[in-house]
This record gives sequence, structure tokens and C-alpha cells, in this order.
Amino acid sequence: MIVYHGGAAFEPNVLRNGKSFVATASIFEEDGHVTSLGKWGLFANEECAMRFAILSATAFIEGDELPVPPIRLLA
Repeated sequence: MIVYHGGAAFEPNVLRNGKSFVATASIFEEDGHVTSLGKWGLFANEECAMRFAILSATAFIEGDELPVPPIRLLA
């Protein structure tokens, strides 16, 4: 699903990782460029991961500090 916030479009996503879920999002820029915000962390359920993806994408668009996930992924 594509979400519009503050004149920008983004797509939050949730990926399954074993028994947990990973939040991520892509920001669509006006020139057609897509910025992936990467994988943010592990979550106990799909709903929590989706909410975190939306919260993080809107913070990124607004230039706010990104929230900290409950369990971070190591690169």
C-alpha cells in the first residue's frame, strides 16, 4: 500500500524473518527515484512491524529523529 504524507509518498513493508517480522519502507521521490530506508528491526507481530514502518517513514519525511526499534538488526 502506498501512503501519502506531507506531499511525499512512501510504501511501508513487513518481511517475515523466522518467527519474527522486520519493518522497512521505501520513499518515492518526485523525480521517480526510490529511497529504501533499509531493515529497521525485529518485531513480535506483523501489526507492530507495520506501525513502526509507518512511524519511521513519516519521521524520515518530516526530518525528525527516527525511532529506535525494540530489537535492532546487525549489518
